[in-house]
Order: sequence, then structure tokens, then C-alpha cells
Amino acid sequence: MINSLLGVVLVVVAVFCVPLALIEKQSIVNAAEDRVDAAAVRVLGLVENRLAAGEPVTGEKFAAQVTDGSFVTVDIPGQPLIAAGRPVDGPALTATEEGASGETVTVQQSREDVDHEIGNMLLLLGVVALLAVQAAVALAVWQAKRLARPLTELAETAERLGSGDPRPRDRRYGVPELDRIAEVLDVSAVRIARMLTAERRLAADASHQLRTPLTALSMRLEEITALAEEPDTVKEEATIALQQVERLTDVVQRLLTNQRDPASPTAVTFDLDEVLKQQVEEWSAPLRAAGRRLLMEGMRGTTVVGTPGTVAQVMATLIENSLMHGGGDITLRVRRTGSSVVAEVQDEGPGVPPELGNRVFERAVSGRNSTGIGLAVARDLAEADGARLELLSLRPPVFALFLGSGRDEDAVEPRR
Repeated sequence: MINSLLGVVLVVVAVFCVPLALIEKQSIVNAAEDRVDAAAVRVLGLVENRLAAGEPVTGEKFAAQVTDGSFVTVDIPGQPLIAAGRPVDGPALTATEEGASGETVTVQQSREDVDHEIGNMLLLLGVVALLAVQAAVALAVWQAKRLARPLTELAETAERLGSGDPRPRDRRYGVPELDRIAEVLDVSAVRIARMLTAERRLAADASHQLRTPLTALSMRLEEITALAEEPDTVKEEATIALQQVERLTDVVQRLLTNQRDPASPTAVTFDLDEVLKQQVEEWSAPLRAAGRRLLMEGMRGTTVVGTPGTVAQVMATLIENSLMHGGGDITLRVRRTGSSVVAEVQDEGPGVPPELGNRVFERAVSGRNSTGIGLAVARDLAEADGARLELLSLRPPVFALFLGSGRDEDAVEPRR
């Protein structure tokens, strides 16, 4: 805005001041030339009057008509040249008049006074132009601040909405366009607040309603475990089912806690081997039924920072994805890269189609007949827990969960 207004003022100054300066300069020169011509006419009148009266013509008779910086000469036929004043050095304005008796009067005026007057005129125009530019800059700065402050506040409001703070500001600025934007942001803030409240209420209600049936199921499984003495397989399966229910109950409880207090921290330091071993136990039977195996490789005794339930859910999603879409043995591999611990899931299947690539993490994107939300949910869970889920290789397919490293002194070298 400052540049635009300053540019407009400069154009106006150039369009008006330059022609005005030229016109004023010519007017000053013309006025000076008219004064010289008038002086020549007056001197010629005095000379003719003296000649008509038969009186002698001398320089003293018309010296009063000679101003400072002027030089007058009178040439009368048959007489010496008569002069008055000091000859002009340099550029001069000259006027010549001839009388009826052949006498010639020449008046010269120095251009110093004319040039000085022109300089004063140009200085005055320059001062006026400078004042106009300064006034324009001051006005532009004031107007820019007047418009920039509301825009800055509107940007802060939009940033707060994006960061999850949907409180409306209810501020207006007296500019219709800006007030319209502020009104739209306030309406959006109210709408977002209602949506967030409804979603949190729904999640809290769902979590609360799930706790009762899970508790009942857990009690029934504990009863089955206590009564099932023979065969051992029933007791083992009931124990595994009870562990899964307990894990699910923990997830629901954590979800309910987070809804009540979103700032409550859930990350802890835990043994990654325990989570992976749990996955091996849970998925060995389905994989065995499909004629496949679940293997563990890499580092052991590694501690990581995160939420055990979340990591277990992400790893279960990756194993299930390999079971449904992959082939051959599934390998769980643990390795270290920099300050992170990486848990990889790899199978021997055909891999991820090249046209999909990392789009497999997008919702509703699936290479086969599936919902297309499993990997998307897994990535969201990982990011919410401070981890990162990536696709490292298309063929063979390798999905990697990057976790923060915990205590390292118990970790051992990679082994198969």
C-alpha cells in the first residue's frame, strides 16, 4: 500500500509539477524580456524628446532608466555612441528600438536575476512536491497499519482455529470486507466448537458404555479359566482371550481418560519385546491355519517410549494386513537407526503395487477388497503417540514403526 500510494503521488508530481515548472520558467523569461523592451521604449522616448527640443543628449539624461545589471547604448547619427550603466558579462536579455530620426537604442539586462527567480520557483515547487510525498507516505503508513492490524488478528484467529482453540473473538474493525471475514471466522469457530464437543461426548459415551460389557466378558473368561481344568487347551485359549480383553479394557479406559483430560500424558518407557511376543502368541494360530509363520529377528531387550496399547494395536494392524494381502512368512524385525528404534513387519508376498506407494496410508485407498482404513488408522494412532509409521519397501513389503528410544543399556546385538 505504501509503495502504491507513493507511486501514485510521484506520478502526479511528475505530471503536474514538470509542466508547471516549464510554464513558470517561460513566464518569468517573458516577463523579463517585456521589462527590457519597456526600458528600451522609455529611453527612446527621452532621446526623441531631447532631439525635438534641440537639447543635447547625454548619458546623464536617461541614467534614471538604467537599473542595476542593465547597460544602455544610444547611437545617434553624426554623434559619438552614448552609453550608460556597466556592460553585461555573460548571458543577457537584449532589446533594440529605432527612432524616427535614425537613432538606435539598445538595452541589455543580465540573466542573473532571471535565473535566480527561476531557481526560487523550482525550489518552491520541489518543497511542495516533497511535502506532498511525505504526506502521502504518512497517510499510507497510517492506512497500512489500520488495515494490517485487523488482518494480523484475523490470521491469529485462523491459526487458533487450526490449533484446536475454537473460541470466537467477536471483534469488528469498521471495514465491511474485514468485518465479513471476522464474522465468518466466528461462525466457523462456534461450529467447530460444537463439533468437537459432540465428538468428545460421543467418544466419552462410547468408552463408558463399552466398559460394562468388557467387564462382564472379563469376569466370564476368568470364571471359565477357573473352572476349565481339562483340557489344558481350553484354559490356554481362555487365558489368551482374557489378556486381549484386559488390553482392550485398558485402551477404552485410556480413551475415556483422554476425553476427560486431553493434556494427560500416556507415554511410558516399556519393553518392546513384551509387545512383540504378545503379538506372536495372538497371531500364531491364525497364521498356522493359513500355513504361514510369524518370526522375530533383530535386537532384543530394547526399551522404547510410547503407549504399549497403541504400539500393540499398530503392530496388530500391520500383521493383519500382511495376513490378508501378503504371502509367505511374516517377520518382525527390531533395529536401531539414530535415536530411534524401528519395528519392521515384512512378508514374502507380491508387495504393494507401485501405483499405490505411500497412498496405502490414505483412507479408502486399498489394493484389494478391503475397507482401506486400517493402515490410515494405524498411522494416526502412531502419530498421536509420538511415533511414525512408514512404508520402507514396496517389494518385499516392509512397514516400519519408528519409536523413541528408551534405556539402551539392556539392548543386545541383533540376532535371528
